[in-house]
Amino acid sequence: MVQPPTFKDDTTPHHVFRLNKAIYGLKQAPWAWYSALKGDILEFGFMNSKVDSSLFIYNTKYVTCYFLVYVDDLVITGNDHIFISSIIVQLGNQFSLKDIGQLHFFLGMKVIPTTTGLFLPQHK
Repeated sequence: MVQPPTFKDDTTPHHVFRLNKAIYGLKQAPWAWYSALKGDILEFGFMNSKVDSSLFIYNTKYVTCYFLVYVDDLVITGNDHIFISSIIVQLGNQFSLKDIGQLHFFLGMKVIPTTTGLFLPQHK
């Protein structure tokens, strides 16, 4: 941490402030998390969707990959498992994350992988 510019004390420039509550409890925390995550995703070559700010798309001649962010839940899918694994490793180097493997449920929706894509039944 560094001293905020408006509260800088020139006599003790290396002192920092003690927070009264955890950073994740601050009202700015969700935006800070999203901004940091978005910056890294864009550095990997993804483009932000024009219709949904939580969707990121990576599309080249051989690789198509979709990255969906919902608060702190991340879904990544695409046609190249090696590319997906490398993105997960790179994100793991930047953030504390847990890969729970194949997607079965997301936001209360059942997800069934098929040979042609993902099937979202509407029973639930």
